[in-house]
Amino acid sequence: MNLLLQTSQHDLQEQIAITGSKSETNRLLLLQALYPNISLANTSNSDDSEVMQKALIGNEEIVDIHHAGTAMRFLTAYFAVNEGREVVLTGSQRMTERPIKVLVEALQQLGAQITYEKEEGYPPIRIKGQKITAHKVSIPANVSSQYISALLLVAPKLENGIELTLVGEITSVPYIKMTLALLNDLNIQTSFVENVITVYPKKEVETKVMTVESDWSSASYFFSLVALAKTACISLTSYKETSLQGDSALVEIYKEMGVTSHFEGNKLTLTKQRDFEYKDLNLELNNTPDIAQTIVVTCLGLGIGCHLTGLHTLKIKETDRLEALRIELTKLGANISVTNDSLTLIATKNINQEVRIDTYNDHRMAMAFAPLALKVPIVINNADVVSKSYPDFWDDLKKLNFLMIQKWSFT
Repeated sequence: MNLLLQTSQHDLQEQIAITGSKSETNRLLLLQALYPNISLANTSNSDDSEVMQKALIGNEEIVDIHHAGTAMRFLTAYFAVNEGREVVLTGSQRMTERPIKVLVEALQQLGAQITYEKEEGYPPIRIKGQKITAHKVSIPANVSSQYISALLLVAPKLENGIELTLVGEITSVPYIKMTLALLNDLNIQTSFVENVITVYPKKEVETKVMTVESDWSSASYFFSLVALAKTACISLTSYKETSLQGDSALVEIYKEMGVTSHFEGNKLTLTKQRDFEYKDLNLELNNTPDIAQTIVVTCLGLGIGCHLTGLHTLKIKETDRLEALRIELTKLGANISVTNDSLTLIATKNINQEVRIDTYNDHRMAMAFAPLALKVPIVINNADVVSKSYPDFWDDLKKLNFLMIQKWSFT
């Protein structure tokens, strides 16, 4: 489905209910598989979480997780310690191009039996579940935090837990801390001292309901909408002022783009500041790379520049997000350059109209560019891709009086 987006509505007033964080949900789904007496509330309705849940409760020999990168990493660890179970874990064509070797080698250090079905270092992989008794393992600290979290999540069910040494400078610390906090909520003992993380074994946990906070990555698009609108007051539920999610950094980042955040109970209200003086942004996003796309598109819409660093993990996401941003923003008239870990946008007041944005099977490309419809009509190709993390996204934009026409083609 291709969507033409446009709107004449520049005063945004609405309350939006966003479902649970995909990051928290997928971690808790794995923990629930290990400890079945846990129950979950406000879970994500994303494709990724549905794929994760299906894989955990199924008994197929071939487990296809499609585009779900988090599921690939978490399930690699889960099946490796699931004694007596043998599976082939595979995914989409893009998934077979995303590296898994660092995690596989870490699990092999612990005694896991994992082999590659095709190209070494990449899915599909064959996993023969083993009883794991070794507990000391090391992994490069600058890899995707999902590799690290995958090991930590299965650790309490191992006979001797895990002592994980992170080698080098650690990136994406908030996601590691999220994983440890969820373990601690189940009274699983952990420690994180300098570059060593320890998770102690725990055979059983108490029966408990775990409620998932709404997704901050999904909230980012409403921060962008408020920033780009003439006037706006949008309320989002359910959010905490002290969040486990690293993307809650949006509150401080978008303060620099004229958005005020106010918490009351579980409601977060975003308001557009009047007569705000905009400046170019210089941000280090090591801990929050998933909001880079939203930020740079907002900057383009505001007519300001930005220099974003700490983006090395974006090269191996659903697409090469840095290159995808360079191509699509250039179509819009932006002066943008990228390296392997950074992005620089030069301020411009002109945005090309009637541009088709390709999404590269990447949900965040579709949603990050959508707010630009407040400035110019824009077409989002393959708009259905949002279902990966936020299936209700287009319906929620309709609540804000966005006009959407399907199968539109500019002539």
